Amino acid sequence: MKYIGLIPNWHKKNSNLVVEKIASFFKQREIKLKVADKHQADFYSAESLAVQLSSWEENLKLIIVVGGDGTILRVARDLACWNIPILGINLGQKGFLAEIEVEQMERFLQYIATGQYDFQERMMLEARLTRGEEELGYYLALNDLVISRGPFSRIIKVEAYVNEDFMESYSGDGIIIATPTGSTGYSLSAGGPIANPTMDLFVVTPICPHSLYNRSVIVNGKDKIKLRIDSRQVQVVLTVDGQVRFALEDEDQVIVCRSEQKVKLVCFHDYSFYRMLHQKLKA
Repeated sequence: MKYIGLIPNWHKKNSNLVVEKIASFFKQREIKLKVADKHQADFYSAESLAVQLSSWEENLKLIIVVGGDGTILRVARDLACWNIPILGINLGQKGFLAEIEVEQMERFLQYIATGQYDFQERMMLEARLTRGEEELGYYLALNDLVISRGPFSRIIKVEAYVNEDFMESYSGDGIIIATPTGSTGYSLSAGGPIANPTMDLFVVTPICPHSLYNRSVIVNGKDKIKLRIDSRQVQVVLTVDGQVRFALEDEDQVIVCRSEQKVKLVCFHDYSFYRMLHQKLKA
């Protein structure tokens, strides 16, 4: 028998109350629900959620995530390999990934109970970090990958290549490689464009460029981006989805491309990206 999984961020305010309401809703309709406890969904653990929740995978029909965008990003990265639709219920601030706000929850849970929902596939990026001939790390991201300066206010330099063709040498606070899903995040704050999340592309956006003409560049999702660090005696950090960090050294290279893995995010019949955009960004 298939069941619905519920992964709350227990550190969020009111998460206990929201979980109780969801559990009561599905219990009344005799729909099987599994709730991850604080040990099974430890977001501070370095261990993947796929490992922590390994017993869930076989009969799981849907995953409901209670938290903010950061919570959904962690679940999406760790459980994308399960290829199971994810529904976000927002307990954060301005959530672009969560389909439901708490105030609307019961109406949309009814859609879930009656099977009146669909899902969108969102592209992910993968990145490989190399130092000389050695590969130091492999990363998967739904939102973005950021190379930025450390705690000191010193300019860093990052050379960008697309399919081995030199594109630009960025001097400033760093550079963001965002997916369409991540285009409404840090990239937007840095002056980048908004892309429909169903598109197949990357947005390359410099952070506080030390230049009068550096602007965002749209790169085809089929292309490969190589970023080379050229910043001696300056601390440089690689950040993935704002959650995974790694200290970089001069001449390190980060190779970014579209991942074969995609994330399925639940949506409903009246979903409109542009209406949601207006609601989230209006003054």
